Amino acid sequence: MATELTLHERRRDPNAVELAGIPWLALLLPAERERALDGLRVTDARPGDYVCRIGRPVTYWFGVVAGLLKMSTDSAQGVTMTFTGVPPGGWFGEGTALKREDYRYNIQALRKSVVAGLPVDTFHWLLDHSIGFNRFVMNQLNERLGQFIAAREIDRMNNPDVRVARSLAALFNPVLYPGVGEVLRITQQELGYLVGLSRQRVNEALAALEAQGTIRVEYGGLRVLDLAALRSSIFHEK
Repeated sequence: MATELTLHERRRDPNAVELAGIPWLALLLPAERERALDGLRVTDARPGDYVCRIGRPVTYWFGVVAGLLKMSTDSAQGVTMTFTGVPPGGWFGEGTALKREDYRYNIQALRKSVVAGLPVDTFHWLLDHSIGFNRFVMNQLNERLGQFIAAREIDRMNNPDVRVARSLAALFNPVLYPGVGEVLRITQQELGYLVGLSRQRVNEALAALEAQGTIRVEYGGLRVLDLAALRSSIFHEK
């Protein structure tokens, strides 16, 4: 019986379309870009595959070219806490890569996804040599801080409509997830996994948000009509 290849063993060179979906490549000078391309690899993750696991040493800085991942951790009581989703264009783990420490969270594919990886040694080389790359990473860290502060606030909200609105706003962050644009390809079940609500309750919240004119539910995804409203306090807790 043939042994199934691991996610790492399935890695390959990225094609031109996949390279075009990596936002920081365009910020590099020719020599810097050549160095990055020498190390960049992509892999095809299947639903349930773990890209990172708690306690594993960092080897790559990862990004999502296509698909959807979730970032989570498990409490001592065995309860899973989801921090955020990672849609296309999102790169994550720069803090872990900077410190070369073990992962403190799990990253898991919610659907078939294409995940890119830059070796951590190449990541540090670019930090040492590329101003454009440094600016990108600094912006990532700044936005990430705001994202996790917002995530803590979402966890304390009792109104499901508010939770869904704030979670959607986070997934449409144009700095962290430039590949999303105005339409996020996500199912109600996937959104439920990220928000911590049932698919039925997510459906009710989406209907309420659509009625208020902030989103439009489309086939296979959601279109944001008013991102500022999703982020604002107009959705008062009941």
